Amino acid sequence: MTRPIPKKISQILPTFQNVAQTSNYYVQFALPAGAGGGEDLRSHLQRKGVDMRFHTETIGLLCSSASLPGSSHATVNAVGEHQGMVEKMAHTKNFTVIDLEFYVDNDYKSLKFLEHWLEYISDGGTSDPLGDDNYHFRMRYPKDYKSYDTKILKFEKNYRQYVEYTFKGLFPLSLNSTQVSYQNSQVLKASATFSYDRHVAGGTSSAQRDRGVHINNKSTEKFNAYNLEKKDLGTLTTKQAFLSDVSILNSGANKDIAKALSKTNYFKDTGPSKYSWKTLSEGRVL
Repeated sequence: MTRPIPKKISQILPTFQNVAQTSNYYVQFALPAGAGGGEDLRSHLQRKGVDMRFHTETIGLLCSSASLPGSSHATVNAVGEHQGMVEKMAHTKNFTVIDLEFYVDNDYKSLKFLEHWLEYISDGGTSDPLGDDNYHFRMRYPKDYKSYDTKILKFEKNYRQYVEYTFKGLFPLSLNSTQVSYQNSQVLKASATFSYDRHVAGGTSSAQRDRGVHINNKSTEKFNAYNLEKKDLGTLTTKQAFLSDVSILNSGANKDIAKALSKTNYFKDTGPSKYSWKTLSEGRVL
């Protein structure tokens, strides 16, 4: 290592002016579909007054605080490989729990979302919780209550830089008690701790796979609106897979990209399209 070389403030300042901010993020839940044989989680929440639009869109907007996931390795001491030394060897990867906090809407749907997801996990018994003195709890199968596509997207104000995490096997571990008081009124919040089997860092959409930029891989080719019409693009499974690709939709050439897409058979879906160049360029659906 060479000795430090003095630098001007103007040379150092850009480094500290380009740091990530904490307030730009989005949480998107994807609850498991029914596997047949009994009420699934989505139907259970629907019966409790939490509709699908709420748990796929609104609950993510009401998430007032989130945690990006962490991980660690469990180790074992290896003695005797080298004389006089104790070495640590990794043998298991552990993933830390995450804490999410939500604003409670005046219909209390966000609180019901957490409460009844937890209830669904352990209400496998068929007895009546109100009138049966022998009521008991029975756990459901993990595939019935675990989410395998919940995401946290952390992005910057220009929407061009972002990092994405996809959680596999996520479910609420606990719902913390919510404090209410006669003191000065404040926004009611509910917080919960979530456990998960593992997480995947980086994008996972079909568009990102086609371009080779999934799971944080660096793009090796130029991809923009000007070569989109000339490029032989693979089709996506659904329109939503492309709409979720933040790096394209929020680039400086949004309208040009959308116009180019309207001239190509990019999507497999046939029939009347609900997607105009304007909705594509704004990254939203009519």
